[in-house]
Amino acid sequence: MTWANDVRSENSDATIRYVYRVYRRLEGSQQATAVGEIPAAGAGELEFTDSNIEWEKTYEYRVETVTVIAQEKQAVLQIEGDDSAEVKVFADDVFPPAVPSGLQAVFSGPGQKLFIDLVWAPVADVDLDGYNVYRREEGTVAVKVNAGLVKTPAYRDENVVSGKRYLYSVSAVDVRGNESARSEEAGESVP
Repeated sequence: MTWANDVRSENSDATIRYVYRVYRRLEGSQQATAVGEIPAAGAGELEFTDSNIEWEKTYEYRVETVTVIAQEKQAVLQIEGDDSAEVKVFADDVFPPAVPSGLQAVFSGPGQKLFIDLVWAPVADVDLDGYNVYRREEGTVAVKVNAGLVKTPAYRDENVVSGKRYLYSVSAVDVRGNESARSEEAGESVP
C-alpha cells in the first residue's frame, strides 16, 4: 500500500509529531483495527506492508493523519485528522513454494523388476501440498508422470524400458495450486 506524503513538519517544537495511522478491516466486518503507524517526517511517497493477513480474504485499508502532542516523551493528546478513501485488497497467494533440490535417480539393479527410484530434499514451505515428477528422454519434452501429487520426497518410476536413459525433474506445489519451477535434472539409464 503506498500514498503521497502531504504533511509538512514546519513546527520546531519537538513535543509535536505527525504520523500516518493505517487501519485494516476484513470485508463484511464493521470493526477496523490499527495495524501500523508511519512517521510523516519528510516528503515523498510512503509505504506500508501488512504481514498479518490471511490468504484468500479481502481487506479494506484506510490511512489517517494523527498529530501527537507529547510531554516528557509520553503522548498526552492525539488529534486524528481525516481518513483517506478505503482501498480494497484481495490477499491472493500467487507465490510458489521453493524449488526442490538434491534430486537423485537410482536404477533398481539387475535381477529385479525394472524401476528407477527418485529421492530429493524435502521442501520446508508450511503450505506445501506435494510434488510433481517430470520425466523425459534425450531430445524430448518433459511430461508429468504422477497422477496425483506425491506427498513424500521420493518416487518410484516403474514405467521404464531396458536400453533407455531417462531424465527427471521435480516441482513443489502448495495448497493453493501454485507450482514451483522444476528442479535440476537427474538422469539414469536402464541397462
